[in-house]
Amino acid sequence: MRKVIFDTNFLLLPIQFKIDVFSEIEGLIGRFEPIVLSITVEELRRLLDRGSEKVRRQALSAMSLVERCKIMQANIRPGENYDDVLLRVAKEENCIVATNDRELRRKLRENNITTIFLREKARLQIDGYI
Repeated sequence: MRKVIFDTNFLLLPIQFKIDVFSEIEGLIGRFEPIVLSITVEELRRLLDRGSEKVRRQALSAMSLVERCKIMQANIRPGENYDDVLLRVAKEENCIVATNDRELRRKLRENNITTIFLREKARLQIDGYI
């Protein structure tokens, strides 16, 4: 079964675009294990604490999706940012990454890591080899 890491912006898609990301991904790749990095959970908690009312509502909904995922411990090493950690873990664990972040998708593609992203605000698409 393939592992799929969800980044923060991907967890917000169901709220913004009314998409069931779990069934959509299953339609693309079959059964999979959804994963959220511990640093993603920390970021969502920060949004819950400091975001605007709208952002807090979105983060709360995203946290309900996190409950359906396995949380994988990941620490930021010196000189790394969030995207670097996601890239490193995806390589180490041979995971697909679900993100809508263009720059992150470019970095992942350069490292031959498969990505799943939202296309035309309506459906998910896969990029790379699975």
